Amino acid sequence: MGLITRRSFATSCKEQPIFSCKAHVFHIDPKTKRSWISASTNAVSVSFFYDSSRGLYRIISVEATKAVINSTITPNMTFTKTSQKFGQWSDVRANTVYGLGFSSEAELNKFIEKFHEVKEATRATKPNGTTPTTSASASPVATRSNANDNIVLSTPQGTQSSTVVNSDIYHQNQNEVTNSNILKSQLVAHQRSQSLSGLQQQPQDSPKKVIGAAEKIPTQLTSNPPLTGEAQLKYENDRLKLALAQSSANAKKWEIELSTLKSNNARLTSALQESTANVEEWKRQLHSFKEENSRLKFSLIEYEAGRGNCDFNALAELRNLKTRIEELETDLRERDDEVKNLKDQINILETSNQEEDSELLKNLQIDNDALKKTLDKVQSQLDTSLDAQEQQRKVLDSINRQFGDTLLSMTQLHNELTAVLKTT
Repeated sequence: MGLITRRSFATSCKEQPIFSCKAHVFHIDPKTKRSWISASTNAVSVSFFYDSSRGLYRIISVEATKAVINSTITPNMTFTKTSQKFGQWSDVRANTVYGLGFSSEAELNKFIEKFHEVKEATRATKPNGTTPTTSASASPVATRSNANDNIVLSTPQGTQSSTVVNSDIYHQNQNEVTNSNILKSQLVAHQRSQSLSGLQQQPQDSPKKVIGAAEKIPTQLTSNPPLTGEAQLKYENDRLKLALAQSSANAKKWEIELSTLKSNNARLTSALQESTANVEEWKRQLHSFKEENSRLKFSLIEYEAGRGNCDFNALAELRNLKTRIEELETDLRERDDEVKNLKDQINILETSNQEEDSELLKNLQIDNDALKKTLDKVQSQLDTSLDAQEQQRKVLDSINRQFGDTLLSMTQLHNELTAVLKTT
């Protein structure tokens, strides 16, 4: 479908839609005629319009500025429901097959009812319409377009569908038409044989002229000799032989057409079976992906639980170290005070007990140095513990990001598979 013309678009905008619904639009693949091509990116509005200027009913659907459906409804159109949420119809004028995917079966049923209602209205209001008839001498190619509505194509992306070809009914109808024409010919022959005496009294054309110029009006009927009973019977016999030959030729044509339809039906059945096998394979893959997703979720839960315990242990150790530092600082202050007091005592007793005070001072200095070294060691341990904790946090953050990216990709894959299963 191309861009909708300005005239038809303006007409559709002026007219109020008879019925509207939301559906995904598909077109049959013009090359293969066996698969569907998505014509709309999302569910679009599909509406029935009545063109009062032309007396036509149309189905129109526009996405942005592109007309994805512009179909004129004719009395011989048939809408086929191929699954619970999918249906299709063939448009001979547009030379394509439209498919609609609905969100529920109820909306599909409403669309089918409106389609039949509009089709009946089209049949009732068709201007100068004539009902197409099929004779025994009709070409199978010409009547094949009318039978295309009875062929149901497979729904898109593996959706369950059925392939039905009403070839037996079609062939039976053609045989009935053929038999009807033969009976009419026999009836005409019988009527002419009954009125043979009347025909002998009236001038008629020769059989060759009757067959060769059936639509011409003779200008001089009185100049031809009257037909005898034997010539009349021979004429009727020739007509019956001609009708029989035409019937035999048409029977061969319909046999070829029937074999072609059976071949197409077998091909479509094979394609449906292949699509069903693909759906089963996709279901198995989806099941394996779900199991993998569950396993990863369980691993994530365990990881989060382990990480929470690790953080808790690190915080507890940090609090213990801080408490120990505070105790050491308090002890250091007490020792400093004690050193000061001792220094004062040393100054007082320096003269009397210098050696003893000197030894005591030395011991106190040694103790003080030891306490300072212990404090420095504890401070170094605290810094090392903090650095190790920071490195561990960085490693855990890196693992968490990698795990989050893996879960995100698995979630996207899960959503894509879910979308594929929904659209197929």
